[in-house]
Amino acid sequence: MEVDPIEVQRHLGGVEYPVKKDELIAAADRNDAPQAVVEALQALDQEEFDGPDEVQAALG
Repeated sequence: MEVDPIEVQRHLGGVEYPVKKDELIAAADRNDAPQAVVEALQALDQEEFDGPDEVQAALG
């Protein structure tokens, strides 16, 4: 699922890295992310991320 990288990062504001996938999803929910962003994060295989660039790379 392809999502806009700017949209993803906007809804991950306040995240401190490294971060676990579940924490990314929770942050997106707190920041009122669109369902497409939440679903894209839920679909990630990776369980921990060292920074926003790694999140974007995992999202494709």
